[in-house]
Amino acid sequence: MKHFGILAHSAEGAALCFTTFCHEGGKRLGPDMHPDVTVDCIAFGQSMDAWDKGDHDFIRNIHAQSILNLAGAGADFFACADNTSHIALEHEGPDFVIPGLNIADVVAAEAKKQGMKKVGVLGTRFTMEGPAYKRALAAQGIERAIPDDKDRAEIDRVVFEELVRGKFLDSSKAFYAGVIEKLADEGCDGVAMVCTEIPILLDSVRTALPTLDSTRLLAKAALDVATGRAPMPTWRGGPVETA
Repeated sequence: MKHFGILAHSAEGAALCFTTFCHEGGKRLGPDMHPDVTVDCIAFGQSMDAWDKGDHDFIRNIHAQSILNLAGAGADFFACADNTSHIALEHEGPDFVIPGLNIADVVAAEAKKQGMKKVGVLGTRFTMEGPAYKRALAAQGIERAIPDDKDRAEIDRVVFEELVRGKFLDSSKAFYAGVIEKLADEGCDGVAMVCTEIPILLDSVRTALPTLDSTRLLAKAALDVATGRAPMPTWRGGPVETA
């Protein structure tokens, strides 16, 4: 089996990826069993100014150090459960020392598998407005939709002021559910929860659309690789080539 390395950016999302990987491993391999897994987390706060300034080189270098740490711990491949991080991970730069799974491609593949044609994207403002999901969904022949400016601003505020700090308020649950209803009215047949904390917020909430849980999908895809059910990834950062 392969050793999985989790590149953590925010604590909540990385923790969900870790626990999902371990619990799913137990289902496949027997009680309390899973492939080796290591988490590396450089403090989220070190990157926040760079995100606001659009300094993706700075953030990429921080992530490269985490990946180096994971490789040093024996990881054969990595994945990052923070969707926004993929803006920096897909930025031009030197190859990472070990290959990684790309969360946007994992989610887009599942959307295609479920027959979705138009998918709403919920995440940070960087992710909703950024290139990763536009690219990945288009590569699967799926249309991307995002909330309007006002809703995007509130979604982003909730992420950074509440979710990444472990606050999951009923008012925010209701707001996110309302945004999903709007996306359904606009013709979406699915919604991608592409901030790692959103699935935690909406775990017990009935939504107007089927949801794609990026965090848990990534963990299961990593388990497939670690147990040999799927091939090792080949992406080592930088722009993703599409067929």
